[in-house]
Amino acid sequence: MKNEILRLLKKKDGYISGQQLCDYFKVSRTSVWKVMEQLKKEGYVIKAVRNRGYHLVSSPDVISEAEIRSLLRTKWAGSQVVYFDETDSTNNQAKDSGEKNGVHGTLFIADKQSAGKGRRGRGWESPPGESIYMTILLRPEITPDKAPMLTLVMGLSVAEGIRRVTGIETQIKWPNDIVVNKKKVCGILTEMATEIVFVNYVVIGVGINVNQHQFPEEIKDIAASLYEQTGITYKRSELIAAVLEQFEKNYEAFLKTGDLSGIKAAYDSILVNRGQEVKVLEPGNEYRAVAEGIDKTGELIVKLPDGQRKYVFAGEVSVRGIYGYV
Repeated sequence: MKNEILRLLKKKDGYISGQQLCDYFKVSRTSVWKVMEQLKKEGYVIKAVRNRGYHLVSSPDVISEAEIRSLLRTKWAGSQVVYFDETDSTNNQAKDSGEKNGVHGTLFIADKQSAGKGRRGRGWESPPGESIYMTILLRPEITPDKAPMLTLVMGLSVAEGIRRVTGIETQIKWPNDIVVNKKKVCGILTEMATEIVFVNYVVIGVGINVNQHQFPEEIKDIAASLYEQTGITYKRSELIAAVLEQFEKNYEAFLKTGDLSGIKAAYDSILVNRGQEVKVLEPGNEYRAVAEGIDKTGELIVKLPDGQRKYVFAGEVSVRGIYGYV
């Protein structure tokens, strides 16, 4: 009921009467009042006027289940929301749920992570109250070889969601870093459990630097937050909802074709190094080439100096700009 009351308050421009809420939910006025008090304690400013009802004046920057559910306009993405004030890693929580018959589309969110991680086991800074740490649990009916493409599906979705809410020109550094003004604002980590011919579950973790004011010395040259780039503080819940809505659309396009052909043009259009010379770093080998875009399986197409084209699979390969991170 709390989630729905919050949704109704947000939809209403003016006041909504207590009696209307009582009739809608078939509960007493006391029950409605208790929900309003709970919302006030969470930071929502709600004005109550006798004979007029309740009016939502403002919402705090919270990422609770009620707040996320009140904003979502999806069919299955975020169908269930599991929120933690603090956890080790939302990916760990999602994987645990995946082993225990967790529902497809369940979203795990934390205000703080004690053991956040990125690609290749790298640590991910996870301070409270500033960023988004979330993971979605998926049960796609696909073969294991197709699962890595979901990382790119999420990458595009994050870039589109950020742009939709903030207007910021976001780009993608293949395969899964979201960049603004050539600095990383988001990392994505996909993990899965598979059998030989089918996928048990996939979890996709997303970490977005939203409102941080500063970064540790060792990463400040390549990392940024949305606030740092614009001077504007953003509500994390609105970004989460926008990313999930874009992901649901892009995921369904992926399932329809079984590859990235349905989103390839959109992905290529915001690929930060497209048409530029890059360094491809393979284990024991480094070479220069011009990035041209992705193929329908998500491999990066690069053109070598001799004119030949090569298809680069993410795996243990990194791509950098000639003069730095991008």
